[in-house]
Amino acid sequence: MNTPHTPAPTRRSLLKFGAAAVPLAALGVALPATAKAATTPAGAVLRMPAESDRHTRTFMAWPALYSIWQNQLSAVRRDIAKVAHEISRFEPVVVLARPGQAADARYYCGSGAYYAIDVLEIANDDLWIRDFGPTFVVAPGAVAGVDTNFNGWGKTGTSYYQPFANDAVAATALLAEYGVERIRAPFVGEGGSLETDGEGTLLATVSSLVNPNRNPGMSQDQVEEALKTSLGIDKVVWVPGLAGQDITDCHIDCLARFTAPGKVILDQPGPGVDARWVAVYNETKRVLSSATDAHGRRLHVTELPGPDRTRIRGRGKDFLSSYTNYYTVNGAVIAPQFGDGYADGVARAVLQAAHPDRRIVQVGIDSIASGGGGIHCATQSQPAVP
Repeated sequence: MNTPHTPAPTRRSLLKFGAAAVPLAALGVALPATAKAATTPAGAVLRMPAESDRHTRTFMAWPALYSIWQNQLSAVRRDIAKVAHEISRFEPVVVLARPGQAADARYYCGSGAYYAIDVLEIANDDLWIRDFGPTFVVAPGAVAGVDTNFNGWGKTGTSYYQPFANDAVAATALLAEYGVERIRAPFVGEGGSLETDGEGTLLATVSSLVNPNRNPGMSQDQVEEALKTSLGIDKVVWVPGLAGQDITDCHIDCLARFTAPGKVILDQPGPGVDARWVAVYNETKRVLSSATDAHGRRLHVTELPGPDRTRIRGRGKDFLSSYTNYYTVNGAVIAPQFGDGYADGVARAVLQAAHPDRRIVQVGIDSIASGGGGIHCATQSQPAVP
C-alpha cells in the first residue's frame, strides 16, 4: 500500500528554485492581457511544453461523487486504477483523492505498480484533472503551474451542471504540495482546451474558450492574447468547434493533437457518429489544411479514424469514442480501445506510425468514456524541468 507523497529534498529544492525564476508579478495573480509572457531572469520564456517532452510524474484524480456517476461509480474507479497502473509502467503516478476516500483509492491502486502510485489527500469532485488541474509551463531551470480558473466548464444553470467547488481549488492545493509557484491565468478555461507543439503553437477551439460561459465580454483577440501571455504561446490556430452539444463545448483534445512540431493527428468520426460532429471534423480539416505554425511550417495532418459506434461496447450519446484522446507518457502512448476490433487495430497502427519511438498501450475505458471523456481528460503531466 502506497503512502501519500512526500517530495524528496532534492526534487523540492529544484522545483522551488525553478519557481523562484518566475517574476513576482506573474505569481499568484492574473497577468494583464497586455503583458508579455513571463520570463526567467535570463530572459527565457516560460512556455507550455509538448506532452511528448519528458515527465516527472502524472497526476490523476479519484472520482468522488455518487451524484455524478451513480451506479457507475465503482466501475469508473476501476477504470481509473487500470489506467494508473498502465501509466505506472513508464512513470510515477499521483492520484488526488478526498481524505475520506483515500484508503479506497490506495486499495484499488496500491498493488502491482511499476513506478510508485501515490495517493495525495486533496479534496476533489470528479476525475477530470486535465481540466481542473494546473497546466505547467517551463523554461531552463524553471517550472510553474498555470491555474486556468476552472468553473465547471461554465455549465452552472444548465443540464450539464455538476458540483465543482473542490475541483476549482485543487490546482492551488496541488501546486502548494509540490512547492511549485502558481500563475493565475487571465482567462477561464481547461487543460483539455489547450494543445501545443511545445514550440509556441497552440491549437484551440473557439467554442470552448471564446464563450460567455467562460470568458464573458472577451473577444477572440483578447482571449488569444491571454493565452499567449500565460502559456508562452506565439501563435494560436483556432478551429470553430461546437458549443452546447457536450459538457466541454468541444475540447481540442478530442479533435486534434500535435504528434510533433508541424504534425497533427485529426479525429475522423467513425460510422454512427452524429452529423453535427462530422461537420466539426470537416471544418477542422479545412482550417488545418491551410494553417501554418509559429515557425511558418504548413501542418501535416494525419487522420485517425474512429470506431463504428454500432460495434463498440459502450453506448449512449455522451460516450466518447475518440482514439485521439490518448495520453503520451515517457516511452509510451496510452490509448483507448473500444471493442471494434478492426478500428482498434487501425488506431494502434496510426498511433505507432506517429510515435515510432514509443510503445502503444491500449486500455479499455468504457466507464470513463460513458461520462464523455477519455484517458487524456483523466490525466495531467508534470513536465521535467529542462
